[in-house]
Amino acid sequence: MISDGGLATELEARGHDLTDALWSARLLLDSPDEIRAVHAAYFRAGARIAITASYQASFEGFAARGLDHAATTRLLRRSVTLAREARDEVAGDGRPRWIAASVGPYGAMLADGSEYRGRYGLGVAALRDRHRPRFEALLAADPDLLALETIPDIDEAVALADLVAEAGFPAWLSYTVDGDRTRAGQPLTEAFAVAASTPYLVAVGVNCCRPADVAPAITAARAVTGKPIVVYPNSGEGWDPARRRWTGASEFTETAVREWLSLGADIIGGCCRVGPADIARLVRISAEYP
Repeated sequence: MISDGGLATELEARGHDLTDALWSARLLLDSPDEIRAVHAAYFRAGARIAITASYQASFEGFAARGLDHAATTRLLRRSVTLAREARDEVAGDGRPRWIAASVGPYGAMLADGSEYRGRYGLGVAALRDRHRPRFEALLAADPDLLALETIPDIDEAVALADLVAEAGFPAWLSYTVDGDRTRAGQPLTEAFAVAASTPYLVAVGVNCCRPADVAPAITAARAVTGKPIVVYPNSGEGWDPARRRWTGASEFTETAVREWLSLGADIIGGCCRVGPADIARLVRISAEYP
């Protein structure tokens, strides 16, 4: 099954400056129609799953903009509504499509890059408490599942798995990784084992990583859990912060995609710098792997 690509990538391509602390979540407030349009573009490219614009949306982040708890709750629910409206817009072809509400890591709210390091100095219980309000607001919007994504370390995965178990609601767990370890340095076999003991974690995998990291992660996940595998890496291009531009060539190649499919990846999409044209190419390639 094919998921969508980078939401922020496509919003930037449409001329939006996402350099503030809220990133793409700012457009839930400023330009919701643009978010809906990007979801629709990915659906038209052939994606069957839309991941909502709630990755960096948080009560703390919106409070810094002067929004109270009720207003932020409405924006979190809006993220699901926009994806659902985009699905309705393309529903004429009769294909089933799903909405995955994004639950990004605690570090994304901090907007300091710590989601790529983990180890925030908080224990499992504290992380669970910090995630709970957003978690509950997204569940109230009635998505089809949750995407617990770009998770950098095991402690945060355990906290989110606890919330999933409490809610009895399906979710996938997707780590951001560096080589054969989480960003916090833990072995992937230990990280994926979190999903093995939580029934409502219905899939496990990686995202927001280099394409080269995907195949080893699939192998590690298969070693510890028989659950479906979800992968949606970045393009592999580098970011030059001084010149504020992407560098290098995309590594999101047909050869890489074929390797992921041959290794048994069940859900494939893209993250940063992977756009609708890439998703259309994924659809074409995956059709060769029944």
